[in-house]
Amino acid sequence: MALADISPSHPRTQTLPSNLASKFATPLHFYKNRRCSVLPPLRRTPGILCSIAPNQVQAPIAPATPADAEKRRECFGVFCTTYDLKADEKTKSWKSLINIAVSGAAGMISNHLLFKLASGEVFGSEQPIALKLLGSERSFQALEGVAMELEDSLYPLLREVNIGIDPYEVFQDAEWALLIGAKPRGPGMERAGLLDINGQIFAEQGKALNAVASRNVKVMVVGNPCNTNALICLKNAPDLPAKNFHALTRLDENRAKCQLALKAGVFYDKVSNMTIWGNHSTTQVPDFLNAKINGIPVKEVITDSKWLEEEFTERVQKRGGVLIQKWGRSSAASTAVSIVDAIRSLITPTPPGDWFSSGVYTNGNPYGIAEDIVFSMPCRSEGNGDYELVKEVTFDDYLWKRIKKTEAELLAEKRCVAHLTGEGNAFCDLPEDTMLPGEQ
Repeated sequence: MALADISPSHPRTQTLPSNLASKFATPLHFYKNRRCSVLPPLRRTPGILCSIAPNQVQAPIAPATPADAEKRRECFGVFCTTYDLKADEKTKSWKSLINIAVSGAAGMISNHLLFKLASGEVFGSEQPIALKLLGSERSFQALEGVAMELEDSLYPLLREVNIGIDPYEVFQDAEWALLIGAKPRGPGMERAGLLDINGQIFAEQGKALNAVASRNVKVMVVGNPCNTNALICLKNAPDLPAKNFHALTRLDENRAKCQLALKAGVFYDKVSNMTIWGNHSTTQVPDFLNAKINGIPVKEVITDSKWLEEEFTERVQKRGGVLIQKWGRSSAASTAVSIVDAIRSLITPTPPGDWFSSGVYTNGNPYGIAEDIVFSMPCRSEGNGDYELVKEVTFDDYLWKRIKKTEAELLAEKRCVAHLTGEGNAFCDLPEDTMLPGEQ
């Protein structure tokens, strides 16, 4: 693949005219163009290799030498050009580059998410990032189009874009891995079949993260069935902390907050302490017992118990399906927003007394939920990327019965994928089809 095929407007080298050299050698304008070249085709991944080192964004570098060829990394178009900052040009607020890997990067959810990441909306207006985008052979050309759009958006915080189809290359040094790509459920496909097909994808990605990602990488699994996919992923990454793996249930939490706000006649920021327990399926448990509106328990604000126990839960579960009926497309935009919310909940201190929902590994949980599964539970964070489980929650018979039902489903799903988690032969005894509407 020639460089001109990807970015015809960028020559391989560029030299400033002598009348401009002095202008751009002054502080705040200084930059160096690094040489890009197309290397022989890689065995597994098509891509463009350029001389970029991970620290070039925040530290001055020496002029290019032939030895630099060993440090070349895959990049795209204008991102093959490194803009260097001299030490005296740095501000006190300048931060080290964050490497963010995104699978399914040519899909609809990513089409909303990537631009939020690049704009600074997620990690902050002073945090430079590198995006590492994973696609498939079929989607690689579309992946190039995504990179072109990111180029044209001129985001100053977006310092690198790398694209590829091999997770062992794309996940190199990743500090955040947002695993969105998964096979959609086709007509007539059983849930057990989907677990097997997508489980193989996440087993491979777990192995790749284990081999090449940062040792403290935070992994957010979005592709469904996300709870069990997250379990498969972490089981195939034994050298990484199991606590760092999350299954996305934040969209369910956001939908539950919306429904409570509508019923109570308040704005949704008045709803707090909302928990989604269990699986991202129709067995999920939106917890109105511990939720609050204006700091008051929901059951004291909304006294219609029948609505809370029946209609409220059903509305949360079926929201995605209703949206498809109305609009003819899935909830890609709100899913992207919920990914942003989930990340920000981990990098921003949780407000005192509040918490958020995330599907996390159950080992050591204080609730009595079965261990060795990924289960959505209430979490809080100090803003350092880590979290702790909330202990001060209340259970009643209704809530606990619902929690045990979703627990049983996740244990059944775990048995279905035993061949992918290293626990022997798979045995599927799923009690019913609980895929959420809109995810088929």
